[in-house]
Amino acid sequence: MFEHSTKLRVRYGETDQMGYMYYGNYASFYEVGRVEMLRSLGLTYAGMEESGTMMPVVELNCRYLKPALYDEEITIRVIMEEMPRIRIHFKYELYNEKQELINTGETLLVFVNMQTNRPCIAPRYFLDKVKPFFE
Repeated sequence: MFEHSTKLRVRYGETDQMGYMYYGNYASFYEVGRVEMLRSLGLTYAGMEESGTMMPVVELNCRYLKPALYDEEITIRVIMEEMPRIRIHFKYELYNEKQELINTGETLLVFVNMQTNRPCIAPRYFLDKVKPFFE
């Protein structure tokens, strides 16, 4: 299992009239957490795309427990429980400044060969980076 946490502040433009983060913005927070998790391993989406692999999201699940509020710093915890193959599954837990769990979610992404536009096995360099966490 591999997990990583990052923090992000709720900006005014991400909130509704009540000062709650708009429900559609949680997916963006998931993406920030996921990108920072991969960056912590020395991987970037740009680098993967340059080498011919993209990772589109094919499934998103989100559960709202408490609202994220304007100007609140949110901790985004991302968990990868299983070694990726053709698909990669991420779980998310969002915490407010009081360390209360406010949201959970999951995304499923697929590795796609950009030349063929077909699903493919995760690139070797990617698997080499995550493998130590699953041994």
